[in-house]
Amino acid sequence: MSYIDLIFRAGPILAYVFIFIIIFAECGLFIGFFLPGDSLLLPLGLLASQGKISVVTVILLASIASFLGNWVGYWFGKRVGPALFSRPDSRFFKQKNLRKAHTFYEKYGAKTIFLARFVPVVRTFAPIVAGIGEMRYHTFTIYNAVSGVIWVCAVTLAGYFLGNSIPNIDHYILLIVALIIVASVVPILFHLKSSRGKADHV
Repeated sequence: MSYIDLIFRAGPILAYVFIFIIIFAECGLFIGFFLPGDSLLLPLGLLASQGKISVVTVILLASIASFLGNWVGYWFGKRVGPALFSRPDSRFFKQKNLRKAHTFYEKYGAKTIFLARFVPVVRTFAPIVAGIGEMRYHTFTIYNAVSGVIWVCAVTLAGYFLGNSIPNIDHYILLIVALIIVASVVPILFHLKSSRGKADHV
């Protein structure tokens, strides 16, 4: 039995509540980085194609949850940021790294917030770092909203159209979820390996 089955065993109303909570937490809370995002939305799209759940409701709930999750992450980063800026250097904390984060988000913040939506784990921590780096609130809000809607629509509707195109695709939900997880993790591992390789050559 997959976690999708467990969610819907609680009934349709609670299922929607759980979906909202999972997407909210995965998009901006420290504890949410391990929760499914892409691997939840795509199977929901598949189920919606069979009339088992409303695709419009899923998109609306997930879009709102993703926006609010990122906003809470940004707010948290904003609150802890001033304390970090006044904190002395230690073995694990360097002021120069925080200043780099601030400069980076001033220059590339909008692009980062948008692209982070499509990368697990990064999606969770990007708004927090944006708040710590003091990214402009107005810019963050716009890209938070736009990226959230595009991410949710892209992944959910991909599942929806796959469900309408491939007969009995719901029988392969676990396999599809596994493939999504692998496809999400591989780019992260590749990036970490590349970064380590560059560091070794410095």
